[in-house]
Order: sequence, then C-alpha cells, then structure tokens
Amino acid sequence: MSHQVDEETRLLQPEEQHKTKTPLPWRQFSIILFLQLTEPITAQAIAPFAPQLIRDVGVTHGDESRVGYFVGIMYSVFYVAQALTTLQWNRLSDHVGRKPTFWGLIVSRVLCGALNGNSGVIKSMMIDITDSSNIAQAFGFLPLPWMTGNTLGPLIGGSLSHPADRFPRLFGQSTFLKTHPYFLACAGPALFTALAWLVTYTLLQETVPTTTSFWSLIRNRFRTILTFAHTKPPQLDRSNSDTVQGPPDESRPLPLSALMTPHVLIATLNYATLALFDIALRSLIPVFYATPVDMGGLGLDPPRIGNILAVFGIANGLFQVFFFARLHDRFGTKVVFTCGIASSVPTIIAFPIINMLSRTYGIGAILWLAVGLQLTISIALNMCYSCGAMYIAAASPNRASLGATNGLAQTVAAFVRIIGPASAMSMFSFSMRDPYYAWAVYYFMMVLALLAIGVSLLLPRHMWKHGN
Repeated sequence: MSHQVDEETRLLQPEEQHKTKTPLPWRQFSIILFLQLTEPITAQAIAPFAPQLIRDVGVTHGDESRVGYFVGIMYSVFYVAQALTTLQWNRLSDHVGRKPTFWGLIVSRVLCGALNGNSGVIKSMMIDITDSSNIAQAFGFLPLPWMTGNTLGPLIGGSLSHPADRFPRLFGQSTFLKTHPYFLACAGPALFTALAWLVTYTLLQETVPTTTSFWSLIRNRFRTILTFAHTKPPQLDRSNSDTVQGPPDESRPLPLSALMTPHVLIATLNYATLALFDIALRSLIPVFYATPVDMGGLGLDPPRIGNILAVFGIANGLFQVFFFARLHDRFGTKVVFTCGIASSVPTIIAFPIINMLSRTYGIGAILWLAVGLQLTISIALNMCYSCGAMYIAAASPNRASLGATNGLAQTVAAFVRIIGPASAMSMFSFSMRDPYYAWAVYYFMMVLALLAIGVSLLLPRHMWKHGN
C-alpha cells in the first residue's frame, strides 16, 4: 500500500521494518568499510609524535606549557577546512552519486580537512544499501575500520617517526631521514590513501539510483545563475533548481532550507555535542601522556603512546563489532546513546587520579591498570556515533536528501571540532602554568560532558514516526 511522502516522512519507520533481517551485501559493504580506513589512519598517525613535533619545530621556544596549545591549533585547522567543505561534498553526492615548518604543518592539515568529505558520504552509502532490519548490524561494523585505523595509525606514526634513531641499521645512514624525521610516518598514510582512491575508482558501485554527471550539474547551475542575473523577474529552470513546490519528491534532493526540521536539528545538535566532547578528549589523551609527570601528565615517549592508542583501538573496535548491535537491539538507540554519553564523567575523573598514581607509584602495574580502566570506560562513548548516525538517518526528510542531511550534521560537527582541540589544549596549557588551576582543564571537560548529557535528553525514546 502506497503512502504520501512529505517533509515529515522519516527515512527509518518502525512500521516498515522487516520481520527477518536482510543479509548485508558484503561485497559492497566490505569495500565501504575499507574506504573508511583512510580517515582514522591519516588522523591518528600524527597523534603519537604531535607533541614532540611541536617541540622540534621550535614554535614554543622551549616553553613546555605551550606544547598543548599548538597541538590544539594543529588539530583544529583540519576541522576548519572540513567545516567549510564537507556539506558541499555531501550535497554533491546526492546529485552526482556517492562515488565521485609550523605553518607548513598548518597548510598540510588544511588540505587534509578540505578534501575530507568522505565520512558523511560513507554513512549515506551504508544507509543506501541497508534497511531498517539490518542497519544496526551495519553500523555495528562501522567501528571496525576505525579500530583498524586507530591501531595502524598510531603504530605507523609512533614507530616510523625518527627512523634513523629507532632503526639505525636500516636508516642510520640516510641523511634525508635524519633531516626529515617524520617523513616515513606521514608517507605511509599517504600511500594508503592513494590505494583507497584506486579501490574507489575500480571496485566501488554507485548507490544512488539516479544521478547527474558532475559537469552537467555545474553547467545547469551556471545556467541558473545567468538566468537569475539577466531576467526580471527571474525565471529559474525548475528542472534543475533547488526550488521545491508542493510535496517533495522522494527521488529528488531537497534544498538546504527544507532540511531544517526540528528532528534534523535535534539529531544534529546531539551529534555536534558528542563530537565536541569526543575530539577534545581524543586530543587531550596523547598530550596528557606526553606531558612530564611533575606538570600533570605521564611523561611517556611517542612509541609507548602509539602502543597504548593502538591497543585501545583494537579493544574498542572488537567491542563495537561484537556487542553494539546486541546492546542496541536489547536496550534501544536512546538508552545506548545516553549511557555512552554518561561514560564521559568517570573518564574525566580518571585523569587526575592517573597522574596522582604516577607520582606515587611511578610507571608500573597500578598505573597501567588505571590507564586501561579509563580507556575501557571510554569505549562506551564510541557507541554514540552509530546511534547518532541512525537518528540522523531517521530525521532525513527523504532518501534523496540523505547525503545533504549527513553533510549538515558533519559540517556542524566539523565546526565544533574546530573549538574542541584548541580549547581543550589551551585549558591544558593554562592548567600547567599555575598549580592553583591544575584541574581547570578537567572542569572544562566536565562542562562539555554535562552539555552533551543535557542535549541527549531531547532525543525521543523511539525513532521518530511519520507525522509525529
């Protein structure tokens, strides 16, 4: 029985769920998971050596308290560029398909961010090839590439930085690697990205049923602009403009203004507050590990930091793959999301406790137990991303606008990720300068956590229904 599709029709409707789960299309799905590897590998490769890199370039002039500040800037500029471009990448995917020194460091991160619109497009592709019966299972596998990337990235970055010193027999005679000690650590992720492009070009299948070629879209937009500029009153090309009259067509992408429904805004706000806290936390952890013990950290070297982050990546990915879908089916999206956000509170409290243990007992079994417990608790936070993606999909006005809806959420998330690393690292640097304010960064992180918890209360207990 057919039903009318309008702006209140949600993409995921309980009444349309299948009684039995539809098998996942593993060939296409595995390619999508492989392509998702590029982002965590390239992002996490710099995590182990970022503090040491900032020290080496000399921008802090020997002031250890400013290391975190400049690390935060280096992370944030990535999201500045991503925020300015990711919505356009995702809106483009709705039309043409899913397939298509210190300042030197800043330029590099900007280019990475500007060309990083893949996350929202990949989530749109996953929803394109799934239905309401297997979407939780599919998103349960989404952390798998992040686990792999979060494992390989730090291992690559931590192991291949300063290769002439770490592997003197292999690279000890290389003047180039002595002069550029971080070349191999960055070349590895770059080569993998090139491989991912090749896989996309040769193996990835389009998931949007009706697409417009990229050049046709550009030509039609240009024609619309000329028509608007030379015609009074303007006569827009109705077949190509974003103007929609009457009920929106399920097969036609909607204009940006039509996406601003309450449900989309609530889902996007939750995704944004989650991203803000998470990026602040993930930026804080490696800097906390690298900071000397007497200044509030643990004083670990890049290889050891890389190993810790790699083990965490493995544990996190395995937990998501084997338990997320089961927990989601048992307790529902809202409960899993809220519990994951709530895990941020004990995660923050653990930071000063870990530093106190390192001062009292040194680097030993008790300290590693505390570090492991903190990272284990934070695993629950990562389940929120899959839940958030399902809320965003459910809020999308129609299937043809799924890319734009995901792009909107990713854009807002990118904007808050500009704030997250810079603000958290600035507060960490401030905390190091005066013992009286030693816990200021943790108070700041707690405010972000409570903000995310409060916003999560806006989410419905069950997915939005038609006309509700």
